[in-house]
Amino acid sequence: MIDQAEQLRKIMQKKGNSNVNTRIIAVSSGKGGVGKTNISINLALAYAALGKKVIVLDADLGLANVNVILGIIPKYNLYHLIRKQKKMKDILLDTEYGIQIIAGASGFSKIANLSDDERNSFVSEMSELSAADVIIVDTGAGISNNVLSFIAAADDAIIVTTPEPTAITDAYGIIKVIATEVDKSELGLKLIVNRVKTVTEGKKVAERVINIAQQFLNVKIDYLGYVYDDPVVGDSVARQKPFLLHDPKCKASACIRQIVSRLEKVEYKEGSGLSNFLVKLFKRTEKEEVR
Repeated sequence: MIDQAEQLRKIMQKKGNSNVNTRIIAVSSGKGGVGKTNISINLALAYAALGKKVIVLDADLGLANVNVILGIIPKYNLYHLIRKQKKMKDILLDTEYGIQIIAGASGFSKIANLSDDERNSFVSEMSELSAADVIIVDTGAGISNNVLSFIAAADDAIIVTTPEPTAITDAYGIIKVIATEVDKSELGLKLIVNRVKTVTEGKKVAERVINIAQQFLNVKIDYLGYVYDDPVVGDSVARQKPFLLHDPKCKASACIRQIVSRLEKVEYKEGSGLSNFLVKLFKRTEKEEVR
């Protein structure tokens, strides 16, 4: 598994520029139902708003739902890739939201744990994505060889939990397995606490997980932040529209932007790059025409 993770890292090196890498962010959780996929999608949109080329890879090979949240019905998905019926370029989908997605293979439990040959073939196909600035991998919940491979290969591995006791216990469980299976010196584990009612609640949950992991596993985990338990989120899921776009000013959207700013270690400013340049250019032109 670790060899495949190293292979994945090398493949994602951008062609033609040895100094720039595609940033791989794996998002995982100890249990389902904590909002992992929703966070993955909205993180992708926040990155896209910064002018980044972003791909969301739904690597949940059994209960995939990235395309469901976006209201997209893909013709092909990872099942066709893994079975070598299609190439990566055939299943890469553009969306109206400025990001691209690769749909997972929902309902195919037999490929939830790939064989070594299937995983090697899949990893080699990842080279088709090397032009992306950021790839956000929405892994399956819990532990499988697939999940561990992505976490080991990622630049950042984000664990999502909620204040519920079972979610906290399962978050520690997945961290424990990761600490056992993955070289600790290469881990970039980070934590997001979802559905918090207050800032204090998020901080207390994070401190509990981080302190236990440090004490018993000798694993360092960075607290990325929290996402409020915002009614806008549930409404956006029902409408199949990401909450960052459904209501950019809601509490949950503000939290996502703050998390991206911490990941990038910069102040979050939307419209950077070419899009920001064009906006400023048009505004200046309009003012000159008024004169």
